[in-house]
Amino acid sequence: MKKLKSRVPEVALIFWIIKILSTTVGETGADFLAETMGFGMPYVALVISALMAALLFIQFAKIKRYVPEIYWSLVVLMSIVGTLITDILVDIMGVGLITLSIIFTISMAVGFMVWYKKENTISIHSIDTSQREAYYWVVILLAFALGTAIGDLISEGIAVGYGLSLLLFIGLISLVAFEYYILRTNSIQSFWLAFILTRPLGASLGDFLTQPSSAGGLAINMLVINCLFFALILGLVGYLGVKQKQLAH
Repeated sequence: MKKLKSRVPEVALIFWIIKILSTTVGETGADFLAETMGFGMPYVALVISALMAALLFIQFAKIKRYVPEIYWSLVVLMSIVGTLITDILVDIMGVGLITLSIIFTISMAVGFMVWYKKENTISIHSIDTSQREAYYWVVILLAFALGTAIGDLISEGIAVGYGLSLLLFIGLISLVAFEYYILRTNSIQSFWLAFILTRPLGASLGDFLTQPSSAGGLAINMLVINCLFFALILGLVGYLGVKQKQLAH
C-alpha cells in the first residue's frame, strides 16, 4: 500500500487544548443550532453531516496529508455530529443512556479490533495511509458519540450535576496523565482513554457555562460561549498553520 504523508497532528499540549475547545463547541453548538435557533436536531444533523462528508472527501481525494485547518474543521464537525447522534437516539428515539453507552463502547471496541487486525497497530503515529485514516475517523466519531452519552449519563442521568461532572472528568484525565507520565503505561492506551474522556469533559464544561443557575450552571449566553470558543480555536489553528508553513521552508 502506498505510503502517504502524516495525516494527523503531533500530540502535544496544544492538541489537547484545541480538542477540549472543539468538544465544548460540539456540545454548545449542537444545542444552539438545534434548540436556540429552532432548526431541530434531525435537520442540523443532516446539514452538518453533509458538510463533514464533503470535507472528508476533500481530505481523502485532494489533500492526503495533515493540514491544521482541514483536520480541526473535521474534528469540530464530528463533535457536533457525534453529539446530535446521541441526542437524537435519546431524545427522539427513546434509547436509554446506559444502553447507548454500552452500544457505543462495544462499537468502539469492535472498531479498534478491526483496525488492529488489518493494520497491526492503532497508534495515531501510524496514520499514513488512506485505510488507516479511515479507521481513525470512524473511531473518532464513535468516541464523540460515546463521550456525549457518558457525559449525559453522569451529569443528567444519575443527577451528579454539571459542576461535579466537570471535576470528575478532570480527575479521570489527570489520572490517565499520571499513569502515563509517572507509571509509564502504554502510550496508545493512554491517548485513546484521554481522547474519549475529553469529550464528556468538554460537554460538561459547555453545560456548566451555559445552563441556568437553577440547574447548576453559570447561565452564560450560549452564543457568547460559541463565539469565544470558536475564536480561540481559529486563533490556535491559525498559529499551527503558520508554524507548519515555517517548518516547511
